[in-house]
Amino acid sequence: MQKNFFVKTHGLGNDYLVFDDSNISFPVNERTVKYICDVHYGIGSDGLLLMTPSKKADFGLRIFNPDGSEAEKSGNGLRIFAKFLYDYKYSKKKLFSIETLGGIVKASIDKQIRSKATLVSIEMGKAAFISSEIPVKSEKSECLDYPLFIGDKKFLINCVSVGNPHCGIICEKLDIDEVLAYGPKLEVHPMFPNKINVQFIKPVSDNEAEILIWERGAGYTLASGSSSCAVACILKKKGLVGNRVTIKMPGGKLEIKMDDEFNLTLSGEVRQIAEGYLDVELLEDIKT
Repeated sequence: MQKNFFVKTHGLGNDYLVFDDSNISFPVNERTVKYICDVHYGIGSDGLLLMTPSKKADFGLRIFNPDGSEAEKSGNGLRIFAKFLYDYKYSKKKLFSIETLGGIVKASIDKQIRSKATLVSIEMGKAAFISSEIPVKSEKSECLDYPLFIGDKKFLINCVSVGNPHCGIICEKLDIDEVLAYGPKLEVHPMFPNKINVQFIKPVSDNEAEILIWERGAGYTLASGSSSCAVACILKKKGLVGNRVTIKMPGGKLEIKMDDEFNLTLSGEVRQIAEGYLDVELLEDIKT
């Protein structure tokens, strides 16, 4: 495998670049990640995934947002990473574990075509609603239907952690202009010390919901696995859905399964876009 080899893959339009830490010649930091993910100067991506060694799981994974910040967990990123591990023979097994900053998860290759994974499930762990664990600065132990004002606009927010922090707002209708206007303000609100992912939620039935997403460190995104898990948990907590939920997003849909303790599994398709290696000229630009 050539030095600085990468794979670009998307999960419902949410795309990541995947690298093997043992096969790169550039430092991975805020500046290099931003440069590589830039659509004009780099490859262009919603984030970067870096395979690392792990003493606690079969594989280790670091997840970077396109602004260079590091994320604890990403549902789409994990499914993309699992496909990479299986497709490129790092794992001969269809079941394996991955260590992230947000904890250890289990991946399952559920469907394959031409020896390439096409449907992947991730056991995402257990959701947490305790404010201090998310974290959220709130006097309430759980932040549900909590009134938050952005200017003169009032939102009733519902917060949960699925290994990373989320803020869900239930709406009668979804409005992309509202997401673009208030998503960035909610993301960095002082109430959220580590910033937060934001979802605008339209419940459809007792097993389906539609959402629009403002992702921490990335902005408006077509799909998000961890956001889908968070939304399913919020709706279940409020008694609006059961243990199986289909979350529909502009990029497609994900299937979420939960038990009564809010242990989560998400399933969805992943598709490879391209593979290649970073050119020496790009590497020179990164280092200058």
